[in-house]
Amino acid sequence: MSPSFNELSAGQEIGSRTIEVTRTDLVKYAGASGDFNPIHWNEAFATGVELPGVIAHGMFTMGSAVQLVTDWAGDPAAVVDFQTRFTKPVLVTDTTGTDQPGATIEVSGAIGKLDADAGTARVDLTVVSAGQKVLMKAQALVKLS
Repeated sequence: MSPSFNELSAGQEIGSRTIEVTRTDLVKYAGASGDFNPIHWNEAFATGVELPGVIAHGMFTMGSAVQLVTDWAGDPAAVVDFQTRFTKPVLVTDTTGTDQPGATIEVSGAIGKLDADAGTARVDLTVVSAGQKVLMKAQALVKLS
């Protein structure tokens, strides 16, 4: 059930979630997206191009973060715009053979602005991995009834 526009206020939190990421997730995402850049799965290649290790796809990170908003809205089609700036990569260590994630992404959201005329709420997301903001100015525009 989607939230009612009239029940919202600026600053109101919409929730939070922790996303666990493994290298297997990155390989699956590569297959789905067609982005097979080896920086997303090959440690030797990633460090060879002076990255600290394998990093998550930017669109994987962005899509994982906005899931909080689509779940809150109750309808993915309610999200009419989503924009962000990538500031830090999500480093995903190799934990193959363990039950541990290679990285975690912490996402929280709050209402940033309401537009009564348009019936929209801007949701501002905070997206952090390894103690650093990995997305800045992550904002979703949600059309509500």
